[in-house]
Amino acid sequence: MSLHINAEKGSIAPIVLLPGDPLRAKYIAENWLKDPKLVSTTRNMFYFTGEYKGKRVTVGGSGMGCPSIGIYSFELYTEYQVETIIRIGTAGSYLPNLKTYELVNAEFACSESTYAHNAFGFEGNKMVHQGPAFERINEAARRLNQPVHAGTIHSNDVFTEPARSCPRSS
Repeated sequence: MSLHINAEKGSIAPIVLLPGDPLRAKYIAENWLKDPKLVSTTRNMFYFTGEYKGKRVTVGGSGMGCPSIGIYSFELYTEYQVETIIRIGTAGSYLPNLKTYELVNAEFACSESTYAHNAFGFEGNKMVHQGPAFERINEAARRLNQPVHAGTIHSNDVFTEPARSCPRSS
């Protein structure tokens, strides 16, 4: 067990979906996973493991903001040896052409948060996607004829702050 996730070793799947809201994780588990098992409840941040189309998957809450998802993702990678984390959920947009319910696949992420710098010494405010999940999501969207927007996302620890510009992809 880790400090913030009380799941037994082996009960977290290699693929983890992280909505921010633990009740959204519960809803996804109950409505989309086969035989979901509640594997962690620390601080009412629910984690469920089950099967989706024959693949073992965990879905769990990550809270709000960069520090919260940073803590959960760090513990999932280091304490539970997960292979892939996919952040799922809702977001706003600065782009008028992005419609409600459309999919966004983050190619770059930028933020004014100091979490990555303080925790890992990351310099800068823009990070490229990591691992094969980005291209796999794009490939699956093409196969399913599902429109997906690949681009830059912006996260901030201040919810009501006015929009800021993020460096364009290079």
